[in-house]
Amino acid sequence: MKIFKRVLLLLILVVGIVFYINYPKLNMISGYAAKYLASSVLLGNREPESVVANDLDMPLVRLATTAYNVEEASASASVYGLMGRKAIDRQGLGTVLVNRHYPEDEIYIQPQRDTTVITKPYPYGHLKPKDTVFSEVDYEQLQKAVALAFDDNEVQKTRTLLVLYKGHLLTEKYLDGFTKDTPILGWSMTKSILATCFGILEKQGKLEMDWLAPIPEWKNDERKKITLNHLLRMQSGLEWNEDYTTISDATRMLFLESDMTKSQRNKNAIAKPTEIWNYSSGTTNLLSGILRQQFRTQSEYLDFPYEAFIDKIGAYTMLLEADLGGNYVGSSYGWASTRDWAKVGQLYLNKGRWNGEQLFNDDWINYITTPTQFSEGRYGAHFWLNSGGIYPDLPRTLYSMNGFQGQYVFIIPSKDLVVVRTGLAENPIFDVNHFLSALLKATP
Repeated sequence: MKIFKRVLLLLILVVGIVFYINYPKLNMISGYAAKYLASSVLLGNREPESVVANDLDMPLVRLATTAYNVEEASASASVYGLMGRKAIDRQGLGTVLVNRHYPEDEIYIQPQRDTTVITKPYPYGHLKPKDTVFSEVDYEQLQKAVALAFDDNEVQKTRTLLVLYKGHLLTEKYLDGFTKDTPILGWSMTKSILATCFGILEKQGKLEMDWLAPIPEWKNDERKKITLNHLLRMQSGLEWNEDYTTISDATRMLFLESDMTKSQRNKNAIAKPTEIWNYSSGTTNLLSGILRQQFRTQSEYLDFPYEAFIDKIGAYTMLLEADLGGNYVGSSYGWASTRDWAKVGQLYLNKGRWNGEQLFNDDWINYITTPTQFSEGRYGAHFWLNSGGIYPDLPRTLYSMNGFQGQYVFIIPSKDLVVVRTGLAENPIFDVNHFLSALLKATP
C-alpha cells in the first residue's frame, strides 16, 4: 500500500509539473483558434464548421473548443474550459483578440477605400480576363502541372492555384468551397506587402533605406546603428525567437500583445547589424510602427497602403488586419483573393508599373532581390529568393512571397510568370521544385 501511495503521489507530481509547464501554452492555443476562426468567417467568407474541421485540425490547436457567435460577429475558444479567448470584428481593420482591459465598444478609425471599377480585363482591371491562347504554351503540359499541385490532396492540401503569363490569366483552379473571390490569409506573404509601402515612400522621396531607424530608445546604445535596410533584411542583430511550436517571442506577440510594434523594439542586440541573419516577424511589425511614424495622423497611416498601391491595382479583396493599438500586423495578417495576390506578383513582374503609373522605382526590384548576407541566398529584403538554389531545377532569378502552411506568390521574370498557390501544407510536403519545374516545361 505504501508503494502504491508513493507511485500515485509521484504520478500526481509528474502530471502537475507537466500541466504547470504547459498551462501558459493554452493561452496561445485558444488565442490562435479564436482569432483564426473569427477572421476566416468574417474575412474569408468561410463556414465555421469547415474552418474547425479543416484549418484548426492541427497539432495542439485541435485541443481547443471553439464557438462562433453570429449576432456578435465574434469567435471564442478555450482548452478544456481553461484560458478562454475571444476575437471580435473591427470592420475595416479585421478581427482582433480581446485583452482583459479592452472595451469592445471602443470607437476606432477605419481605412478609406477607393473601389472604383477599373474597366480593363483582369489582371489590370475588373473585367473578365481575355480569352488568350498562346501558341508557344504547351497546354497539355500545363494541365499536368496543375493536376500535380492537387494530386494526393489530403497530403498536399492545395486549395487554390493561379498562373499569369505575360500579364494574362493562363489558368486557375479552386478546391470546392473556394472561388476566385475567396479571400485567403497570406500569413507572412503580408511582410512583402508591408515592405512595398517602404518602396513607395522611397520613390516619393520621403525616406531612404540607409536611414537610421527612428527609435528613441536605441539612441544611446549599440542599437543606434540599425538602419531601415538592416530591418528589411532581417539582419539588425536584435534578439528574437521565431518558434511557433512553443511560447516564443513570435507567439507572445501575436496572441498576447496589444501593440505588436513594441515586441522587437524592446529586444536587446545580440550582434552588430549585418553580423547575423535572423528571421523575425517582430521586425516586420516594428517596421509597421516606423511606417506609422511617417504620417501625422493614424487615419493617414491606415489609408496609405490602400491609396498608395492596393486599391490602385484594384486588389479590393485585400485587407490588412490591425492590432489593438491600431497598427497593421504586417508580419502575418493580410487577406486577399488568389486573383488579388496574383496582382501583387504582376506589379513586381512589371517592376512597379501599373496601368501607366510607376508606383515604386524599378531599382526597388534589384534591392529586394539582392541576397542578404548569411541567408544562404534565400532572403532579400522581405522577399524570399532562389539565388542559393533551394529549388535546384528552377531559375535562380525566381523570388517569392511566402507564408505559413504554403501560401506562395512566385515571380519568375525569365519566364514572364506569376504563380500563386495557397493551401495548408508547405515545402517539402508541397514540393515546390517538383511542381514549378513541371509548370515551366509548359512555357518556352
